[in-house]
Amino acid sequence: MLNCFVRTPAGLERQPPAATGFPPGTVWLDLVNPTPAEEQAVERQLGVEVPTREEMREIEASSRLYEERGALYLTLTVVTGIDTTRPETSAITFILAGDQLATLRYADPLPFRSFIAHAARHEAAGASAPIVLGGLLEAIVERIADTLERVGTELDALSAGVFATPDPAQRNSGGRDLRTLMQQIGRNGDLLSKARESLASQSRLLAFLQQSAATTLAAPLDGRLHNLSRDVTSLADHAAFVNGKISLLLDATLGLINIEQNNIIKIFSVASVVFLPPTLIASIYGMNFRHMPELEWPFGYAFALALMVASAILPYLYFKRRGWL
Repeated sequence: MLNCFVRTPAGLERQPPAATGFPPGTVWLDLVNPTPAEEQAVERQLGVEVPTREEMREIEASSRLYEERGALYLTLTVVTGIDTTRPETSAITFILAGDQLATLRYADPLPFRSFIAHAARHEAAGASAPIVLGGLLEAIVERIADTLERVGTELDALSAGVFATPDPAQRNSGGRDLRTLMQQIGRNGDLLSKARESLASQSRLLAFLQQSAATTLAAPLDGRLHNLSRDVTSLADHAAFVNGKISLLLDATLGLINIEQNNIIKIFSVASVVFLPPTLIASIYGMNFRHMPELEWPFGYAFALALMVASAILPYLYFKRRGWL
């Protein structure tokens, strides 16, 4: 799908491409899962080549950020599906050629929808192609900030569940569901790793865009890019802090699992020690020897039972006194 955004006094207006070409005043061409014909139309309009999807997936900086025939090619990694159980990363390419911007994407992240709605109501948001690019980058950074805030809030709740002392009713019901806790921590860790990947990509893109001599950036846009760079740096520092908290929660949860397993093993160990002496006594008096003094004793049965009970109680009291139970 190819969307043309035309600069109007009210803001950016989405218009379909005409059969004879693009509408006058088109400042932004948005390619979403484009067909070969749509890619060729954009190439004729901008006089540039549109990269393939395989080229967009390259991880080398020279393949993601470069200049060709006076146009800037900027490929950015964006997190999509943040509100779902399976967030993903997707590459988006920005092509800045003169006063026209083209975006090539195979996903529909929320920042694009938010910016389109904002630019439709504010004329200044679509004044030029570089300003549209700056607005899109700001929307992406704001989405990453929201993602980090969400992860931090969920980790605070999980931290309370991990380190809080369980009440007696919870102990009687089997304790905390540590497996579910680990799954929730792992999902937040996966989302955080994708956000950090997007931040790293954003940092490289902003540095390249500021240092590039292929385009003359207006002073207001240059200032916006500097502010974005500072925001990305601060968000990266915060993401590193949140990542450390995730590691702490994972280690603490694994430690609690080990403690619970040790408690279970201790219970079985104590039970085996407590019942071992009575078993030994019962085995002795269960032997079928002819000459055993207690066999003819009227109180032999009661004596054997009392001896077995005493041999079970004494180890238990000893363990209790030593604080092993």
